[in-house]
Amino acid sequence: MTEHADTHGAEDDPRNESILIWVNGRLLPRAEATVSVYDSGFMMGDGVWEGLRLHDGTWAFLDEHLDRLFEAAKAIDLRMVLDRRGVTDALVETQRANDMHTAVHARLMVTRGVKVRPFQHPRLSRSGPTMVIIMEHSEPSVSRPIRLATVPHLRGLPMTQDPKLNSHSKLNCILACIAADKAGADEALMLDVHGFVNTTNSCNLFIVRRDEVWTSTGDYCMNGITRQKVIDLCRANGIPVHERNFSLVDTYSADEVFLTGTFGAQTPVGLIDGRIIGTGEMGPVTARLRALYVELVASCI
Repeated sequence: MTEHADTHGAEDDPRNESILIWVNGRLLPRAEATVSVYDSGFMMGDGVWEGLRLHDGTWAFLDEHLDRLFEAAKAIDLRMVLDRRGVTDALVETQRANDMHTAVHARLMVTRGVKVRPFQHPRLSRSGPTMVIIMEHSEPSVSRPIRLATVPHLRGLPMTQDPKLNSHSKLNCILACIAADKAGADEALMLDVHGFVNTTNSCNLFIVRRDEVWTSTGDYCMNGITRQKVIDLCRANGIPVHERNFSLVDTYSADEVFLTGTFGAQTPVGLIDGRIIGTGEMGPVTARLRALYVELVASCI
């Protein structure tokens, strides 16, 4: 059996068994934190979400995460009951109730709310939105570089389901992940509609060629906050960086490949479609960017 790694892998923490979860303004024990089977998120995948990291008492890049949350809610015409201050207060309330200080991951979810009948039309969601915050003690733990497999599932066009939306409707990415798993890989490498390398099923992707950092144009991928921080760090530290189209041929022959995301920050890739990338281990540019990112997060605290 193939040994698997996970971009969201973390050691089990017994403290997570007794966490309190924020559900529509109430802090509930894990076993009691439930939503209705008529909820739009459960029934239709109708909602948006954010993942956030707590570092030494500070939610990293909170403003950017709130920008993305409220932009996504507006895009899908979902009325937020809480404003930015209200969402921030809910995060802090949950954090304090769980006595959490660092190495914490929060999943903040907002759906269109409970439907009066089990059908699609948004007007059937009349109760107002449902908001949930799940906050766990969670330290990233990746035992080795990630293995990717290219899959037939594409990052699609904006007029179908815009890949920039952090929506609850993740089936396309889940099917991509399943295909990669069947191929013995950890994550799926997804192409865009033109056949260029785009992203994985859960993270943004970068390659390094001759000390230059390349990532996709951004037209068909999640507008990742960590992705943008890496681009900014490259520009601020004299590392050539390009947002451009590139192919699998460019990727297979890259010196380094790494993934970015809120949870894992920068995760090295060692194998793609059976091809060893570089030495198969974390490369020097990835290591440098990881160190610069740690410094950036620390400077925000």
